[in-house]
Amino acid sequence: METLVKNDVIVLGILMLVLGLVFTTAASENKFWKRFYTFIPPIFLCYFIPGLFNSFGLISGSLSGLNKMASTYLLPASLVLLTLGLDFPSLRKLGGKAVLIFFAGTLGIILGGPIALSIGKLIHPEAFAGTGPDEVWRGMATIAGSWIGGGANQAAMKEMFQPSAPLFSGMIAVDVLVANVLMALLLFMAGKNDRINRFLNADTRSLDEVKARLVAIRNENARIPSSTDLMKIAAVGIVPTGLAHLLANRIGPYLGAHFPELAQKLSLSSTFFWMVLLVSLFGILLSLTPLKKLEGAGASKVGTVFLYILVATIGMNMDVLSIFDTPVFFLVGFIWILFHLVVIFLAAKLTRAPLFFVAVGSQANVGGAASAPVVASAFDSALAPVGAILAVLGYAIGTYGAYISALIMQAIY
Repeated sequence: METLVKNDVIVLGILMLVLGLVFTTAASENKFWKRFYTFIPPIFLCYFIPGLFNSFGLISGSLSGLNKMASTYLLPASLVLLTLGLDFPSLRKLGGKAVLIFFAGTLGIILGGPIALSIGKLIHPEAFAGTGPDEVWRGMATIAGSWIGGGANQAAMKEMFQPSAPLFSGMIAVDVLVANVLMALLLFMAGKNDRINRFLNADTRSLDEVKARLVAIRNENARIPSSTDLMKIAAVGIVPTGLAHLLANRIGPYLGAHFPELAQKLSLSSTFFWMVLLVSLFGILLSLTPLKKLEGAGASKVGTVFLYILVATIGMNMDVLSIFDTPVFFLVGFIWILFHLVVIFLAAKLTRAPLFFVAVGSQANVGGAASAPVVASAFDSALAPVGAILAVLGYAIGTYGAYISALIMQAIY
């Protein structure tokens, strides 16, 4: 399908028009829009509409450099700005339940792959008859790496199990589409937070206390920002981003060259891993300084703008029509992610964990650092750092979890 608009300047204008219209209608007092957004969360539309534009050829996520721009520049800056107003002692009150739910999601990915593979073989055995590099489990191992950790973990699985190029390409399509559909679903569920928490019988007291305290701190320092305030906010977001890139571009290659085995297992050679880790650390450190008062001038609001631009660029990479190319592999992918959701929701039900932990734990596994803060901010922008922290944990264990899942899939293939 020929792409109608290829110029990224025009594409960015289209995305900003979508964001502007969604925010304007979401804030409208019109009865139609009030009722509409009762059922459809605004952030879901900011994500899904660019996906539709991509699917029908108006724009192209694969041809555009906007997503790379947003993940390279806007994501780290937003993480710093969203973390700036962090009350770290309050965040610790969330306890270990968030980590527990995250690991439940990881277990769902590890076991979901073999289960989905078994079901796929029953439904369409011919599609799973490949031998050698075309054995489907090899390609699925790369998805496991992506869905527990990220791109670096996926690359490690590819090098380890050597799937053929056509198989790996097909699995990339499954990875991207299913992960994007999951993110859309999580953003939709965020708009039904209270209803789902009642179903889970969730104990939200600690989360509510943290959110209330963070909002109170924000309101106490609120003021109309001056040009100086806005320039300081821009500097606080961009300077740590540049420093993080400077250090990450040295730390990752150094560890990859001098400690290759350790770096591969823990994704320590990934510059993106170090960039996310460092900007999160810088944000936490800055929250302990007088610069924290910039939150009152709207630091997190600027960070949220950056995040929503990232949401739109992520959405434009979703192609809902690609499901018709290799339907059985996509079916396997959806069965896999469904099992993951069943496990993580069951863990939440048993521990009375709120939906926030479910959504962020799931996205920290499957989406990684580029999207976990987005899902966290759909609940409250002050909680975005939780997504980043859990995503870093995913990077650390991704290769191990994917390797275990791959061995199980190999055994039953």
